[in-house]
Amino acid sequence: MTETFTAFDGTGRLATGPLPEVALVVKRASGSAQAITIFSDRTGRPIDLDLRGSDTEILARLPAEAQTDLPQEAAVSEPRGRGRPRLGVVAREVTLLPRHWDWLNAQPGGASVALRKLVDDARRAGGDKDRARAAREAAYHFMSTMAGNLANFEEASRALFADDRRRFGELIAQWPDDIRDHAVALANNDRAE
Repeated sequence: MTETFTAFDGTGRLATGPLPEVALVVKRASGSAQAITIFSDRTGRPIDLDLRGSDTEILARLPAEAQTDLPQEAAVSEPRGRGRPRLGVVAREVTLLPRHWDWLNAQPGGASVALRKLVDDARRAGGDKDRARAAREAAYHFMSTMAGNLANFEEASRALFADDRRRFGELIAQWPDDIRDHAVALANNDRAE
């Protein structure tokens, strides 16, 4: 799935969608008197873009991973070598104790197959917990930038990490509508991806 981004013009939401679309909307609104900030909906962190030049030039400068369906972690450039590039397999270094290597090498299919199975099992087992943690962190990063100076920020952050949704909602109720709504959407992992 393509990662989505949200741009804010001051405290108002300007656009949400894939980075190429958001970048062009921001370029057209660049005459705004307020600061425009673009956030990754996956991480909640602000990003910087070079919006000089024509639409084609702007789109050509966008990060490659924002224009593909690959997750950002898979887009890390590695020297070509071992692995199956067409399948997305990338060779990396893993440091283990000899007893770990002995066990892995004794598994059907060898160490690589066993490691992939272990990672997949761990992802399935902790998937919901990992997604909830990532959602809270994204909401916090967004809130730190956009609401760090607003009333109840610290208490709202505590409620967010305590997963006290009722209290979180009460504490941010007076924040500007778009900031409040986006923080809630990020915390609930209700982002379009």
